[in-house]
Amino acid sequence: MTEDNAIRRTTGRGQLYGSILDTVGNTPAIRINNLAPDGVEIYVKAEFFNPAASVKDRLALNIIEAAERSGALKPGQTVVEATSGNTGIGLAMVCAQKGYPLVITMAESFSVERRKLMRLLGAKVVLTPRAEKGFGMYRKAVELAEANGWFLASQFETDANADIHENTTAQEILGDFAGQRLDYVVTGYGTGGTVTGIGRVLRRKRPDTKIILTEPANAQLVGSGIAQERGPGGMPAVSHSAFEPHPIQGWTPDFIPHVLQEGLDRGFYDDLIPVAGADGIAWARKLASGEGILTGISGGSTFAVAQQLAKTAPEGSVILCMLPDTGERYLSTPLFEDIVEEMSDEERAISASTPGYQM
Repeated sequence: MTEDNAIRRTTGRGQLYGSILDTVGNTPAIRINNLAPDGVEIYVKAEFFNPAASVKDRLALNIIEAAERSGALKPGQTVVEATSGNTGIGLAMVCAQKGYPLVITMAESFSVERRKLMRLLGAKVVLTPRAEKGFGMYRKAVELAEANGWFLASQFETDANADIHENTTAQEILGDFAGQRLDYVVTGYGTGGTVTGIGRVLRRKRPDTKIILTEPANAQLVGSGIAQERGPGGMPAVSHSAFEPHPIQGWTPDFIPHVLQEGLDRGFYDDLIPVAGADGIAWARKLASGEGILTGISGGSTFAVAQQLAKTAPEGSVILCMLPDTGERYLSTPLFEDIVEEMSDEERAISASTPGYQM
């Protein structure tokens, strides 16, 4: 840790990278200094340090490379996947580097920035009706794969998802907190890969660390206790009855993913704490203005749960909170709706306070 006011110096990473894909992972765990309550340490694992700025870069890379190794993905074959955005952006990055055409299906309710980023990276984005929710975009991807002989990435079912978190995310946590106290790890779920992958490792290597799972307060699929109806290969058969639309993009589709089911069945979480979307937005804003950390609504939501934990955690507790992506992915969402483009009265007064004022 750099001492206050010390001169900062850098020396490079001591290596050259063969491609953008070699920069996936090894994201930092960063201490919260201004927003952490007294007596408790909070760290955030900043997944926006991945090259396409989200945790989903990890699974996107592993899905493609696992399929290459197995022969399921042929050279030049089109890849297709349903996504709320971050997996699609990660896949677009990977497919651009490796030369695979990519088609993404995405519900029209998700942020415009995400579809633009995927298209910029060379993907085709097929929008599905808002009313059909996540299950609608999922079903469309399956239809396209079957009709065209495309490779379906299957982020919600594939072993490659949790495997990459077992082999990278969990190992990074072990390494960063080696010899250090770590009482809680807080994560939400989109596919469930993070909680399942880190659960496999922390249950063996750090059994005293409690894993806290969170989901939207108005869409408590896991909390409902209602089992997900499934079709072949663990695919969801129907939309889950407990789902309601929520503002935490990337979290909790309208079904319980098969990848998450492993984590649920094997008891890879110690507590389930719901969070309101408004609280996620509020804490994402506080992280930006109070710590200089720009994360999205999902990151604000896990941080909100970390703050709730900190109120009752024993003194000296250490909490690690997953921040899945960057706040720039939410410019058209409620996270930025009060952030204006024009100068405020206070800003105009600052501008007018010197002779150079021209407006």
